[in-house]
Amino acid sequence: MNRGHGAPAWCRWAAGFLLSWVAAQPAAAQEPAAGLPAALARGPGLSWRDEASLGFPRNAHALASSDKALFVVGGTGSLPADPGQAAAVGPILEVERFDGSRWSVETELPGEGLNAPAAVFFEGRLWVLGGFGTTTNVPTAEVRVYDPGTGRWDSGPPLPAPRGGHAAVVFENRIHVLGGGNSVSTLADHCAFDARTRKWSARAPLSRPKGSPAAVVFAGRLWALGGRSGPEDFGDVECFDETAGVWTPGPAIPARGTCGAAVWGGTILVLGGESQAESRTLDSVLCLDPSAKFWTEATPLPTARNYARAAVLGERLLVVGGSRSAGESHAGAGSTRVESARPLPATK
Repeated sequence: MNRGHGAPAWCRWAAGFLLSWVAAQPAAAQEPAAGLPAALARGPGLSWRDEASLGFPRNAHALASSDKALFVVGGTGSLPADPGQAAAVGPILEVERFDGSRWSVETELPGEGLNAPAAVFFEGRLWVLGGFGTTTNVPTAEVRVYDPGTGRWDSGPPLPAPRGGHAAVVFENRIHVLGGGNSVSTLADHCAFDARTRKWSARAPLSRPKGSPAAVVFAGRLWALGGRSGPEDFGDVECFDETAGVWTPGPAIPARGTCGAAVWGGTILVLGGESQAESRTLDSVLCLDPSAKFWTEATPLPTARNYARAAVLGERLLVVGGSRSAGESHAGAGSTRVESARPLPATK
C-alpha cells in the first residue's frame, strides 16, 4: 500500500533508495526489448533480514496495514497435533498484530474461518472482505469490520457477489475489490465501496478473469499485477484511472500468481508468488523502473514463497507468511516466516 508518511526522515530515505538504485545501474543500461518481460536488468540492492515470526503459520491469508501496525487475518495453517499424530491443516482464527517489534493476538475472526480473503484498513478499522470458507472453495460475500479501539466486530455492507482469492485496496476514498473467483470460475469483476454513499458499485472489469492478483495504488492509478486462472499464470499488468473509468496496459512481468506487491521507496515492488508452469514457488523481487516502462530484478527474497503478502511499516518492507511448497491452495500448511528489506547504501 502506498502510504504518505510526510516526515523529512522518510523523504530522505526514499530519495536515498532511488539514488542507490541509479548508482548501481550500468552506465549503458538499455530498456529490455518489448514483449520480453523476463529480460530484466539489474535493479536495486536490498538488505533482507529476519523479523519476529508469526504466532501461527499462514497460507492464503490477508495482510493490512495501518499507520502504526500490521494486521494478518485468516488463511490456513498447520494446527497443533497430539503426540504421535500427524499435524492437520485447518483455518487460523487468530488475528495477529505487529507493532514493529513483535506479533500478538489482537482478536479472533468471527465464524469458522476463511482462506483467501482480502483485507484493508479503512476509516480507522480493519475490513475483511469475502474469502472462501474454512479450507474449501465455497466463497462468501460477507464483510467483517473490526474496530481496534473497541475490540468489536461488526458486519459491513456485503460484497455484490461471493468471491475469494481477490485483491482489495483503498483508492480515492473507496475500497476497490478486483479479480478472484467463486466456486465455479475465475472472475474479472471489479467493484468499489464508496465511503460517501456506503454502497458498492460496479467498475470496469479486468481485461480477463484473474484469481490471486496483487494490487497497489501508485502514481494516481490502481495497478493490478499478475494472477492466474486454472493452470495458467499471467504476467499482465493493468492500470485503472478512476476519472476515465478504464484499464490500460502497463509493463508486463514474468507470469505468476499469488505474488505480493507494495509501494516502497517511490516505486512498485512485486515479491514472490508461484509459477504453476514450473511447479515452484518464487523468490524473485521485481521493481518498476523509474521510467515506469519496464521492470528490473532486485535482491531476491531469502525464502521463496507463494501467498507472499507484503506491506510497508515505517521504513521497512515486510513479507509475511505464505507457503514454501508449490501447489498449496485452500488448505496449505503455510509458514510463520517474516522477512523485511532495507535498501543497500549507494555505491560510488
